[in-house]
Amino acid sequence: MQYILPSFFYSKAFAVPFFYFWAFPFLIWTTFWKGMALWKSARNRQNYWFIALLLINTVGILEIIYLCCFQKNAAPAKDRH
Repeated sequence: MQYILPSFFYSKAFAVPFFYFWAFPFLIWTTFWKGMALWKSARNRQNYWFIALLLINTVGILEIIYLCCFQKNAAPAKDRH
């Protein structure tokens, strides 16, 4: 059998650090954008967006699109004087 990748890609010593090298930045990136988008959709009472953002994982792409294009503009604050 001919291997496509070099043999060090298949060793256990290389697999774990290589996975964590990519997983940790994606975890931070996704958590930040998902948190921002979920918070904004909940505050704007956009229930369908909240459910979609909660269930669909797109590594922050759908969340950024929502924040840039589809979130409602906040109503101006009323003065209580």
